[in-house]
Amino acid sequence: MPNPPLGNLTAEQFLADYWQKKPLLIRQAVTQFDWLPELPDLLALAEQEDVESRLIEQKQGRWTCESGPFRPSRFKKLAEADWTVLVQNVNHHIPFAAQLLYRFDFIPHVRLDDLMISYAPAGGGVGPHFDSYDVFLLQVGGKKRWRISSQTDLTLVEDAPLKVLQHFEHEQEWVLEHGDMLYLPPRYAHEGVALEPGQTWSVGFRAPTAQELGGAFLDFLRDRIELDGIYTDPGLTLPADPARLHADFVRQVAGMLQGIRWDETIVRDFVGRYFSEPKAHVFYDGPDDDLGEAKFAKAVAKQGVALDLKSVMLFDDEHIYINGDTLEAGQAAHAVLRQLANQRKLPPGKYEESVLAALYECYNYGYLQLGAG
Repeated sequence: MPNPPLGNLTAEQFLADYWQKKPLLIRQAVTQFDWLPELPDLLALAEQEDVESRLIEQKQGRWTCESGPFRPSRFKKLAEADWTVLVQNVNHHIPFAAQLLYRFDFIPHVRLDDLMISYAPAGGGVGPHFDSYDVFLLQVGGKKRWRISSQTDLTLVEDAPLKVLQHFEHEQEWVLEHGDMLYLPPRYAHEGVALEPGQTWSVGFRAPTAQELGGAFLDFLRDRIELDGIYTDPGLTLPADPARLHADFVRQVAGMLQGIRWDETIVRDFVGRYFSEPKAHVFYDGPDDDLGEAKFAKAVAKQGVALDLKSVMLFDDEHIYINGDTLEAGQAAHAVLRQLANQRKLPPGKYEESVLAALYECYNYGYLQLGAG
């Protein structure tokens, strides 16, 4: 599959001129589809317990939003128009969706989030809105009119279940047909309305807030800090106000808390674990075949391995991270494991014992499968 899906632009040109700077329309960005789902295929995904999905409707000018999984009978009640079904993390379930997502690896894997598919009949949409992250919007089947604006007024409709803009004044407008793609930087107002029944495949990126990272980092530290000492007050005197928080008490607590320290090494470990950690609804299934290490090594030599579609694998100079944890392997194995992280698969071949031990551990956890695809 050719890379990247940027038309006549190179990845370097795109990053220099467009990424987080200005929108870009790419005609016929993706022309080959090994998987083209129909509406029943998407609805079947939305009915599954391990799939995040939403159903958005607009009735008499009011928006409603329901979260899946859905019963099949729910979709029989839909009107002819004014609704949209959204299915997230399709890359976790469909190999072609995962392949397409990783065609965007000119952006580091740590920033890639998911490939979401939305389906809308003619007239369907989710209203004018903005995203806090970069997004590529790929049209698959049908036609959709996109209007965009660089407006700074991002006031939202009050009490709406969606982030719908109160005031939207578009500056540019295009009709996207099958294979066309629109890139939008963060906080760029946009509205898409289906002119014909069709799908939008959205490639989104992780852009956590400082508040989100701060809370997660404090949780991370809580399991790792080791503070010495215990509160003591041998010089305690009779208090005039027993309920008052005495300054000496507060001062001693503050001194004890000053023992909480972190450095770049700790932050790097947090980043590797946090950004590879699976979402709450993601689970892994171990292999059906109980292969011993020797048989596993022979199978790898013949078939190679590939990461599970749901697996996230990252690395730095010292560590290999997979699905929220470190993969213990000697430095001699790191070159091959980094290749696995970058390419998400390893070709058939004979690998040294330290590599095979790490692969075997991942295999038993369900983090990878035999066969390089």
